[in-house]
Amino acid sequence: FVSSQVEILDWETKKQLCFLDKVEPNATIREIRLMFHKLYPRWYPARQSIKLDPKGKSLRDEEILQHLPVGTTATLYFKDLGPQIGWTTVFLIEYTGPLFIYFVFYFRMTFVYGLDERFTSSPHPVVNLACICHSFHYIKRLIETVFVHRFSRGTMPLRNIVKNCLYYWGFAAWLAYYINHPLYTPPSYGKKQINFAVIMFLLCEAGNFSIHVALSDLRRNGSKTCKIPYPTKNPFTWLFFFVSCPNYTYEVGTWISFTIMTQCVPVGLFTLLCFIQMTVWAKDKHCTYLREFKDYPSHRMPIIPFLL
Repeated sequence: FVSSQVEILDWETKKQLCFLDKVEPNATIREIRLMFHKLYPRWYPARQSIKLDPKGKSLRDEEILQHLPVGTTATLYFKDLGPQIGWTTVFLIEYTGPLFIYFVFYFRMTFVYGLDERFTSSPHPVVNLACICHSFHYIKRLIETVFVHRFSRGTMPLRNIVKNCLYYWGFAAWLAYYINHPLYTPPSYGKKQINFAVIMFLLCEAGNFSIHVALSDLRRNGSKTCKIPYPTKNPFTWLFFFVSCPNYTYEVGTWISFTIMTQCVPVGLFTLLCFIQMTVWAKDKHCTYLREFKDYPSHRMPIIPFLL
């Protein structure tokens, strides 16, 4: 075979950082990252973004040099992504916070609501139920993080963890403050409204878990290659017939049901923000599927069947 040469430039200054000689044509981007790492130990592979074009997308680890539109001398561009943190660690931090923050308000710590005896217990059973559901949701997320999720990308920038924690932890405190407040009023339609919401909540949680398992099964052999997800024998996965990201559909459904259960304005606002963010993620994933697969089911929508 004819060996290749790889020139790696800084994506901003276009200054040459290294010149790799006698690189095998079937070398992967991951192998090139490791070669670059030997020359620059502080830029470990997860911190590297390797591109064909300075403003283009990062190349995937599994892409092969000879399959790229380059000659015998390939010019690649390096961008420092900054310090990285593993996704498993990210999710464990993000989801553990809301779980414990909620209890601070549920147990009515004196520094939150004061020392008045009326404030030490709640007359409304729905407050206890809301705590159970909120805790269940985040415990489920933690279990999925450890035992179910398989990540196509191993890390994210460390700086993002602060922003993510402010979002999850901050909203958990805001919701908990009002739901557990001594002046909290229960839902207008009483038990009927609460029972309907609990059933909806449990169905959406079961659906979300089922989708995560189905997506995990696509990567069971450790592959990071994008694949089209299809419905399985599990009825909760049949939503794949209509949407590309039913995990987000079920997640939004979970928070809608929690809003109905608690009839609390902050929960409704949090649900709205969740829906907006997850719609953005779903649209991006949907576009990726359409771009990657010519035979992708044309009737699927990103997040809401037949609409969005």
